[in-house]
Amino acid sequence: MLLVEDDDLMRRSFAVALERYGYELRVAADGLTGLELFREESFDLLILDVMLPGLDGIGLCRRVRETSLVPVLMMSARGDGLDVVAGLEAGADDYVVKPVDTYVLVARIRSLLRRATYAPAPVAEPAADDVQPPSGEGLLVFGDLAIDTGGLEVSVSGSPVALTPTELKLLLEFAAHPGIVLERHTLLRNVWEYGWDGDSRVVDLCVQRLRRKLGRDRIETVRGFGYKLRR
Repeated sequence: MLLVEDDDLMRRSFAVALERYGYELRVAADGLTGLELFREESFDLLILDVMLPGLDGIGLCRRVRETSLVPVLMMSARGDGLDVVAGLEAGADDYVVKPVDTYVLVARIRSLLRRATYAPAPVAEPAADDVQPPSGEGLLVFGDLAIDTGGLEVSVSGSPVALTPTELKLLLEFAAHPGIVLERHTLLRNVWEYGWDGDSRVVDLCVQRLRRKLGRDRIETVRGFGYKLRR
């Protein structure tokens, strides 16, 4: 796991706390050093502070997303939403606002790591008139969108689409309920594993990223309720 945090006291505090939970941690004090470490080593998860010298956390997240789907947790010291939205748009999977309780941080980390090794339960096949006949076991086809629920692969018009673990789990949640409106708090609970009312912006922005990759019309907004996957 890689932690990029410029505040020395906070960096040491997070490192001690996470190592107590058994996590192996590398740390960096600025974005460019963090990017160097990311390119030199393999990490299961990145924790990036937004405000970093040189290359900020949002820019670092964008650079990471050019080559990797590794889970990214952003940390923001501001609660006004600007950093949150920018970080999620850059490709982060989740965020926490500092100061953050260690238990909350560890819960978010565990949730992200579970998504990264996600093995879905069998998806009930939709009715024959809703979806094109699957060409293989575990394959769901919605128009030009094909989802291999066994191999965890997604393609559009035959071309593979790279999704982050969070994007993939969100899509699988939609695919398990095609044509059914899923409320934001349901998606927060089932995908992000929030045991409390979380920030629905993480859902909205992850849906936006899915639309950019799958086509804008594939996931429909039902105003005042949530989203649904078009059959």
